[in-house]
Amino acid sequence: MSNTRYTEDHEYISVEGNIGTVGISNFAQDQLGDVVFVDVPEVGAKFAKGDEVAVVESVKAASEIYAPASGTVTAVNDKLADEPGLVNSSPDKDGWFFKIELDDASELDGLLDEDAYKAHAQA
Repeated sequence: MSNTRYTEDHEYISVEGNIGTVGISNFAQDQLGDVVFVDVPEVGAKFAKGDEVAVVESVKAASEIYAPASGTVTAVNDKLADEPGLVNSSPDKDGWFFKIELDDASELDGLLDEDAYKAHAQA
């Protein structure tokens, strides 16, 4: 079973222990087109579920990234400053945005699992 959950806004959170790695789905990066800039939060920043946390800009549009769960940012992907295209080439591996220490893991219960997300993305 996957430990990755998805929001209806196409963010994912992949959880190991109490830390979630957040990025955008392959579907989302495909819809955006070539990513040219990613604005990530500061380490130590605290966010509530649903807060705007980051911004991703492509040649087509800019999109806000929202926190899929409440918590504190523990790491950011510094590679994205020089290589924003990692979001396109490897959204779920090298193109992650930030890691967050979860305040309440039960907030993830309302998110979509992989099968539900695939159905949502194709709707």
